[in-house]
Amino acid sequence: MSTDMLHTADVPSTPAARAGNSSFYFAMRILPREQREAMFEVYSFCKIVDDIADSEASREWRLKFLAEWRRKIEALYAGRVPPGLENLDRVITRFGLRRDDFLAVIDGVEMDAEEDICAPELTKLHVYCDRVACAVGRLSVRIFGMRDHNGILLAHYLGRALQLINILRDIDEDAAVGRLYLPLEALRLAGIDSICPKTVVTDPAIGEACNFLAELAQAHFLKSDEILARFSRRTGRAPRIMQEAYRRMLDDMIQRGWSWPRQPVHLSRAHLLRIALQHAFI
Repeated sequence: MSTDMLHTADVPSTPAARAGNSSFYFAMRILPREQREAMFEVYSFCKIVDDIADSEASREWRLKFLAEWRRKIEALYAGRVPPGLENLDRVITRFGLRRDDFLAVIDGVEMDAEEDICAPELTKLHVYCDRVACAVGRLSVRIFGMRDHNGILLAHYLGRALQLINILRDIDEDAAVGRLYLPLEALRLAGIDSICPKTVVTDPAIGEACNFLAELAQAHFLKSDEILARFSRRTGRAPRIMQEAYRRMLDDMIQRGWSWPRQPVHLSRAHLLRIALQHAFI
């Protein structure tokens, strides 16, 4: 698989198209044009590097092209704009996006490319969440106009909450490819001795391990509620939409329960649109 094939076959051709299937699409769509297009660029970057890490290609291939993206980011901040990244360069300049946050995202997806993560200790899971979710949040809050300490705090708590819910939503899909993000401490609390993904996800005690993450996500939501209250409703509307959608998803999973076999839980585009419209004209 070549890097050209990745861009033309596996990933839609424009940033807006790449964002089209995201749970965050409508939250991005309601933003003013300049902010919306900036978010599409950031999402596009995240989607491309995530797809490299999740590719079925060899680990060597994945790590090679993630290293290439690391060089591209370094080049952007050194004033040497790689072909095709002119729009991202403009977004970086306009919103003061930080190099370290882009590199943190690459660090995070490299964790998946290097090995199949199975029952990480909670400290490792926190590092992973910071890289793949909170770093994206730190880029996003600058675009939203939340540049102060409260914006960074929001990225910390809301980013973690969303990533923990992604883990709970995708436990069966991840297990099918040999990954398990439920932390070791949660498994031990539930009395589950195995760390084999397919064994764990069918264990009758998995509910206690999942509730461990669900309660952690709910605690993070409480903190993000407190932080969002410090911003005007207009400034905070995009992250509020993201939070409301994911809170609903978590509620639906808790109501469904964790017993095997589980029905997948996803919010429909119609439901996501309704959530977005509630905030669109504030």
